[in-house]
Amino acid sequence: MSGIDPTATVHPSAVIEEGATLGPGVKVGPFCVIGPEVSLGAGVEIKSHAVITGWTEIGDETVVFPFASIGEIPQDLKFSGERSRLVIGKRNRIREHVTMNTGTEGGGGVTRVGDDGLFMAGCHVAHDAVIGDRVILVNNCAVAGHCVLGDDVIVGGLSGIHQWVRIGHGAIIGAVTMVTNDVIPYGLVQAPRGELDGLNLVGLKRRGVSRADITALRAAFQMLAQGEGAFLDRAARLGEETESAYVREIVTFILAESDRSFLTPR
Repeated sequence: MSGIDPTATVHPSAVIEEGATLGPGVKVGPFCVIGPEVSLGAGVEIKSHAVITGWTEIGDETVVFPFASIGEIPQDLKFSGERSRLVIGKRNRIREHVTMNTGTEGGGGVTRVGDDGLFMAGCHVAHDAVIGDRVILVNNCAVAGHCVLGDDVIVGGLSGIHQWVRIGHGAIIGAVTMVTNDVIPYGLVQAPRGELDGLNLVGLKRRGVSRADITALRAAFQMLAQGEGAFLDRAARLGEETESAYVREIVTFILAESDRSFLTPR
């Protein structure tokens, strides 16, 4: 069949529809279905019983585990069959029963997933979401439509991210948490209704962030929590005063246009 590299390995029970593209070294396991508009990069492995459909691109060396459903149409009643895409980056680990949907016309038409992510069993990435690099979605968490998750975000198990929410670079969401508002970069959110309790200090230290920057981030968080004036005014003033690139990242995130309000520090 055209589009299959000669070094790709396909189990005899798998269904590869005409038009699919399988790159060098791709492995497709038993009872998989690969749709006609699917493109699998070099070294991708699709384990048994997975379904990859829709206009879907999966980057090199990504592994999709059994019973995942990747590239199906959005779970959105406004979707009317328009042509839309799912683009997944390199070296991701997409575990059992994960679902990732294509985009919608109203959301730009593309759902995007970055590189080096871990998507644990049963988690969901909805239409038009944008997921950064090195993101971890723990078992059975759900990211709703139009959400934006920055690089290095961790979302705990059984958590839900409301549609249109932005979660900044390096933030961590505790397990069994409902997040309905934007989360600042490096924020720590927990509790059933998602409260901003502090900074992801463990993550910052693991990434080798300097003591001076961590001290600046702590001071910035305190100012955002208890400084004078409205929250956005505090953020703007902080941006004028800080010399830390990490703090400026938080300020830029807060002052950017958003469809949701912010979780503010307690």
